[in-house]
Amino acid sequence: MKKVRLFPLLALSTLAVGAMVGCSSDGGKMKVGLICLHPASSSTYDKNFVEAFKASAKKLGFKAVIRENIPEDDKCRTTAENLAANGCKVIFADSFDHQSYLLEAARKYPNVQFCHATGTNAAAAALPNFHNAFASIYEGRYLAGVVAGLKLQAMKTADSSVSSKVGYVAAHPYAEVISGYTSWFLGVRSIVSDATMDVKYTNSWYDEVAEKSAANALIQGGCVLISQHADSYGAPTACEDAGVPNVSYNGSTAKVAPETFLVSSRINWSPYYERVVSAVMAAESPEKAVFDSNNNWSGGFAEGAVELSELGKNVAPGTAERIAEVKAQLEAGTLKVFDTSKFTINGAAPSEENMAPNKQWTFDYPDGTEFIKDGYYHESEYRSAPSFDVIIDGINPLS
Repeated sequence: MKKVRLFPLLALSTLAVGAMVGCSSDGGKMKVGLICLHPASSSTYDKNFVEAFKASAKKLGFKAVIRENIPEDDKCRTTAENLAANGCKVIFADSFDHQSYLLEAARKYPNVQFCHATGTNAAAAALPNFHNAFASIYEGRYLAGVVAGLKLQAMKTADSSVSSKVGYVAAHPYAEVISGYTSWFLGVRSIVSDATMDVKYTNSWYDEVAEKSAANALIQGGCVLISQHADSYGAPTACEDAGVPNVSYNGSTAKVAPETFLVSSRINWSPYYERVVSAVMAAESPEKAVFDSNNNWSGGFAEGAVELSELGKNVAPGTAERIAEVKAQLEAGTLKVFDTSKFTINGAAPSEENMAPNKQWTFDYPDGTEFIKDGYYHESEYRSAPSFDVIIDGINPLS
């Protein structure tokens, strides 16, 4: 995956989403659309996209046209087509199953750039105006796992009876989720080597009741610290009620879990938005100026595309110093999250045979593609979206 130095990060804008109600002219500004699965007011996931989008609009001077609560069905296609017909030159969408509908719109409007986050079909589609993007969020997950590991270590030092079992509320058994919880677990294990992890799937990206129930089940099952890949406040709320430390995703949940929140990792989408929109403004092809040969983009800590939130008030002593140390190693490339010396699969060392990616969610990789070389699994290098989808030893999916 091509890595590029991106634009500097921004303070988030406070422009009201409600003001962006159409694609009408706005003083000659270029119009750019964003399609979101949920309202930003109710979802940490969509809120993360929307806030970065508004910040990028303020910086670059484009008119932001935001469509929230767009389901993963034909309404996505009609929304994308409406945005294109009303003058939006670039259209972003934020949810995995928006992809097929956005692709239909891209075929109908070849002069509009369609950019889909988390997807996998851009390489196979081979359309110059359809692109996939993600970030190397496994770096952020790992670093958040280090924060969790330090907390777990402190808990065990204070009370030797504390278990080394942590829990994870997961949305779906997809590579995106498995890669995320594996990298987080490896971060925990870098501090507490005997840690184990139970995983509960909700089979939904957003279900506050199911997420809260899953967290409670994990806590009742003996998990002493919880993380998540789910979009609501369900799991952090359950942790706060039970007094169990938690690590969230896509943004701080300190407001709903002030005593138990530790940290959150998130993707900062501003560098991606800004590179694409700047290319279109300069009459360049994003396919050549931004994306790699497979029409994918990815960035990590070094590109400003991955971030950690502020730390919670009850993290372990020395956490900030350890974060700085590990982050520097990730940025320099001297620490590899999926170092194959750090985990096993059914008791065996990782190999191309026992780690072959599930091709259900991706284009066919060329014959001879090596995912394991130089001592680590090369995540997000052959496409932007994660491909790591095996269960390593120490992780126990309960669902």
